[in-house]
Amino acid sequence: MLAGFTGEHVAVSLRRPVPLDRPLSVARDAGGSTLLDGDAVVAEAVSERFDVDVPDPVDLAAARDATTRYRGDREGVFSRCFVCGLARDDGFHVHPGEVAGRPLVASPWTPPAWAADGEGNVRREFVWAALDCPATFAAPALGVLARFVVRIDAPVAAGREHVIIGWPLGADGRKQRAGSAIFSAAGDLLAASRALLVVPRVA
Repeated sequence: MLAGFTGEHVAVSLRRPVPLDRPLSVARDAGGSTLLDGDAVVAEAVSERFDVDVPDPVDLAAARDATTRYRGDREGVFSRCFVCGLARDDGFHVHPGEVAGRPLVASPWTPPAWAADGEGNVRREFVWAALDCPATFAAPALGVLARFVVRIDAPVAAGREHVIIGWPLGADGRKQRAGSAIFSAAGDLLAASRALLVVPRVA
């Protein structure tokens, strides 16, 4: 949602866990937008161009097959995730798994009607959400999102089946990089992202 205060091509950096039990404020200036919990910076958004080459799309049959290799489970670290959690009946049901013969993950996705705006298109913040988990599961190691750059090229229609893919972009120690994209069933690119994830330290 912070990206909506900033522009069309936006990078959001998460500085600390987002509190969900109290109101937060947004400060805006020429450089971008900042999400605040009192005086503490929760996230920062700035304009940034998207500069990643997106792989060719995956067809629906291959995406459906890929979900059989989804690595999440009903009691794992992501089990209650709004997008990919298997323990959630009210989420997006995006379960990206490895695509046979290709170095990426994929999942079909039919956005629910409640995720749409008045014109029947998925709201911007939900497009961002849907792009998150495919990048997470495509990264060389599972990490938590630290920075996200998203480009939305065309509306994502609610109630229609789409394909979301994720692919690795390399790693540097605990820092993992990956991309993700949403395609229409016909293979048209609708949105894409580049994610920086950080693998938590082992105690």
